Amino acid sequence: MKSILLTITVICTSLLARAQQKQPVYLDLSQPIERRVENALSLMTTEEKVSLCYAQSKFSSKGVPRLGIPEVWTDDGPHGIREEVLWDEWGGAGWTNDSCTAFPALTCLAASFNPKLSLLYGQSIGAEARYRNKTVLLGPGVNIYRTPLNGRNFEYMGEDPYLSSRMVVPYIQGVQSNGVAACVKHFALNNQEEWRGHINVDLSDRALNEIYLPAFKAAVQEAKAWSIMGSYNQFRGQHCCHNDLLLNKILKKDWAFDGVVISDWGGVHSTDEAVNNGLDLEMGTYTDGLTTKGKFPYSSYYLANPFLKGIKEGKYNIALLDDKARRILRLIFRTTMSQNRPFGRFVSPEHSEAARKIAQEGIVLLKNENKFFPVANGKFKKIAVIGENADRSLVIGGGSSSLKVAYEKSPLAGLIDKYGKDHIVYSLGYASGPSLYGREEPSKLNADSLAAAAIEVAKQADIVFFIGGLNKNHFQDCEGGDRRSLSLPFGQDKLIDALLKVNKNTAVVLLSGNAVSMPWINNVPAIIQGWYLGSEAGNALADVISGEVNPSGKLPFSFPKKLEDNAAHFYGKLSYPGDSINQFYKEDILVGYRWFDTKKISPQFSFGYGLSYTSFDLGPLSSDKKFYSKSDTVRISFTVKNTGAKYGAEVAQLYVHDPVCTVTRPVKELKAFEKVFLKPGETKTVELRLKVADLAFYDETKKNWNVEAGDFILQLGNSSNHISQKLKITVK
Repeated sequence: MKSILLTITVICTSLLARAQQKQPVYLDLSQPIERRVENALSLMTTEEKVSLCYAQSKFSSKGVPRLGIPEVWTDDGPHGIREEVLWDEWGGAGWTNDSCTAFPALTCLAASFNPKLSLLYGQSIGAEARYRNKTVLLGPGVNIYRTPLNGRNFEYMGEDPYLSSRMVVPYIQGVQSNGVAACVKHFALNNQEEWRGHINVDLSDRALNEIYLPAFKAAVQEAKAWSIMGSYNQFRGQHCCHNDLLLNKILKKDWAFDGVVISDWGGVHSTDEAVNNGLDLEMGTYTDGLTTKGKFPYSSYYLANPFLKGIKEGKYNIALLDDKARRILRLIFRTTMSQNRPFGRFVSPEHSEAARKIAQEGIVLLKNENKFFPVANGKFKKIAVIGENADRSLVIGGGSSSLKVAYEKSPLAGLIDKYGKDHIVYSLGYASGPSLYGREEPSKLNADSLAAAAIEVAKQADIVFFIGGLNKNHFQDCEGGDRRSLSLPFGQDKLIDALLKVNKNTAVVLLSGNAVSMPWINNVPAIIQGWYLGSEAGNALADVISGEVNPSGKLPFSFPKKLEDNAAHFYGKLSYPGDSINQFYKEDILVGYRWFDTKKISPQFSFGYGLSYTSFDLGPLSSDKKFYSKSDTVRISFTVKNTGAKYGAEVAQLYVHDPVCTVTRPVKELKAFEKVFLKPGETKTVELRLKVADLAFYDETKKNWNVEAGDFILQLGNSSNHISQKLKITVK
């Protein structure tokens, strides 16, 4: 008995002694993050610090195993959590539990003009990333829509820096509420895929600050993004993944960014520049093997052994290493080692509902003669659905955004569910090849036979829905290459004309992330811009077509009538795509509607444009006073009334013009918007606040923002080219 008591006493004493051992500060989750970071840093060797700064696999980097600090796991992408891949290969690992929810592409989110949906989007996709134990979600993308040929426009939030800024902030906040870091990309000026790996972009400081940086700045200063990805291209002679001006001076000094700068995969080219010019974590430099094997192993990365060697030889300042390690530790403590990190959820009914809601609100009704839409259930006996995009997967392909999904409801399936199988007849009409990365492969099907079959189906139908557009193939909406023209591919224009000849009751539904030319526009009664709508594509599209949901989306970029009307293309090849070495943004600040309105060029469809099944009236515009100081906030109010017979939403858009200025300014610039939901006959008063400081232009002589005293014209409308009223205010 005594021996048992003695044994128990020894065990208890040992446990008590162990419990009384002081826990390292970095493991104490109740301590402030900065204290934990500094404590962990003080316990690390130089080798351990360096090992934080480069990849160990395709999508992960090392932690500090000796101290129990976990690895960093990144994952594509901005509208769905990519499948697991093999350690050092792009191929799928063959898991059976990694099929995600596909959310609509970000052009669709931007078209919703609804920041509340952006928060829901971020919360939902962040929860899926968290469930899959990801540290960093590689998104969102906020590069500006400069040319409709850019293969990755579908991943971004349109042509306007203000819209992108307002939509990106809640997305990031939603993602990071799950303890997953958003990685805002691609910083900066990655506005085309052609020659993206080396093209040297040159533009004015004014265009840089007014057009291409605001969404990134909002992501950092308002949303407090925990990481940013550098872009492939060069800016003023330095690659953007190690660009002193962008990363050191603007991002880390001027904006006080305290997160991690992550390279794009293969975007690093120099140890000296990577060390000195602001890069923190090097991912994806071209590898072919593990650790010390292969042509370019992980240990040979620019921030791996070459960095360590330079530190030991005194070539590089240890303070630079400490700063990189400190930022990466901060990221880990904000995510994987956070006290309040939730558990996430994956492919839940709530996420399906969110995906459907976002898709519904992003769909844009472009044309609707004689109230073609909505098409009520039972109105027609035979509905012809024609076009490859009606039944083609549009979540596969596109490059790094390609997804393996739990399910995808096609438009055809959604329409069959809505109208009944007996009332829908489908014909392919045209065909493209498979979604391949880096190369194009045509369809093996006979184009003439497909068209002939579709025409026969259209002849027999009461109504035709042509569902076409672009897809995720190379030279379409795809990473790694730009589109070759503004036209619809795969013979669609010719097919649409042929369908109209046999059935004038033909509407066009475009699924794409880019504008297209429309030579048939005057002959079709109705057009819908549908985007890439994700897992709930078919349900959302059928909801809008049938009228169960009233469309409320607005275009986040202008549709030109022809390519030469676009500002980037107006100035010739040196403006886009460049001469393969250099490129000059000759249109300067006149991007998108700023160009069309200032140069008085009529677009096919304007920025902010979108129709509804009901009608709205924007009431008188007023401000709280007429004269303001430069530190004031302008309070603006007006009413919005639903003057039609259906519940719906209108996006009231406030633009500003500075008529007298020492520099050229656009005819209008978006400065505020509000999406207002109204019952038939209902009126709501909208109040918007606009800081006078937001009326500033970037003054290159002062290298700062400048609001010049004088008159400003407030312009209220429901698209950039439909202004219903104006109001003058004066800044003293």
